[in-house]
Amino acid sequence: MKLDPVYLRNFALRYTVAWCSQDPERVAAFFSPNASLTVNGGVPAVGRAAIVTDVVQAFMSAFPDLHLEMDDIFIKDEQAEYHWTLTGTNSGPGGTGQKVRISGFEEWTIGEDGLVAESQGHFDAADYEHQLRHGSDRS
Repeated sequence: MKLDPVYLRNFALRYTVAWCSQDPERVAAFFSPNASLTVNGGVPAVGRAAIVTDVVQAFMSAFPDLHLEMDDIFIKDEQAEYHWTLTGTNSGPGGTGQKVRISGFEEWTIGEDGLVAESQGHFDAADYEHQLRHGSDRS
């Protein structure tokens, strides 16, 4: 499927707003019903319900003040690459109270329905864990 850059940029901007909403269902709506989302090569969350409970809700609960910024969006062959920066305070249940600022990206395969069919998310897990313990010097 040929990706339309205008559609993709608008899609990514709306996706970013959904992440900031504290409503995991709004994020899940950007994924095809049987889509998969994998973070840092872990076990994929498959289907919207799993994406909500296994990934999105976990981040939103950990960071009640979660804010996501879209850094950029690129088209690479048949995939899109969505770059983001997450900021927030880890003040959810069992949180450390530390501020976090982490950047990463998702490699998207867009399905025929115009939604994300597969997402491979990447961020520096060691830096993230360090910030959870000690906070970010970039907040």
